[in-house]
Amino acid sequence: MIQLTNEELEKLHEIQMEMLLEVKRICEKNRIKYSLIGGTLLGAVRHQGFIPWDDDADVGMLRRDYERFRKACRTDLDFSKFYFQDDRNTKGYRWGYGKLRKKNTLFQRENQEHLDFGQEIFIDIFPLDYAPDNLFLRRGHALFCFCVRKMLWSPVGTKIEKDPLKRQIYALLNRIPKKRVYKYYYRYLKTRKKSHTVRLNLFPTKKPYGFPKRYFEELIDVVFEGAVFKGSRCFDEYLTVKYGDYMELPPVEQRKAHPVTGLKF
Repeated sequence: MIQLTNEELEKLHEIQMEMLLEVKRICEKNRIKYSLIGGTLLGAVRHQGFIPWDDDADVGMLRRDYERFRKACRTDLDFSKFYFQDDRNTKGYRWGYGKLRKKNTLFQRENQEHLDFGQEIFIDIFPLDYAPDNLFLRRGHALFCFCVRKMLWSPVGTKIEKDPLKRQIYALLNRIPKKRVYKYYYRYLKTRKKSHTVRLNLFPTKKPYGFPKRYFEELIDVVFEGAVFKGSRCFDEYLTVKYGDYMELPPVEQRKAHPVTGLKF
């Protein structure tokens, strides 16, 4: 496993900043709404840029804008530097969101070396889908999302899970064809009614299992590494629900990047 140095993190952030600016360019050209989310929005508010020890960047879009972004990438993306990757255009890809990748680089996550798709330096592009407004129904929706996520995670879980029973369950889930899982998932998405609540379906999400849709519709300018991006006008509400006292730095022992086994700039 590679322990990233401060110099390597800075270089990684430079490349990810290139990709954030590319997303901004495409979205502005096509009038697509987007927002910095998660740790990237937290970084904008608390650090005015990357969280110093963080090694990724997150952009969120409501589903309709995500689909427009996917389409725009086919014609407007700078293909000399980047490519867009998700389950519908990349064989072997198993996540429920897209990634913008920088060509001719490498960022190999630990335990994912065997997965059959490009593993270049990336930023995450998340679609935000409708979830039930009722908390009880939202819990059922969360359970469905959890099951689908575990099916997609199964090739990794089969290798890294230490509990023998759980490893066997992952092995069984891994026998379900990926194409069938996604087909069922997208069919389910079409049944979702419009609501005031959205969430990142296939990414771990704690209670309340979603956020008000207005968080990602009412946007303001936020400064990130000296550039201006879009972020939620309700950033204080959003970050408080997600992180609690988000302006307080975590203990030093919790300031960790993801484990990687391969890195090339």
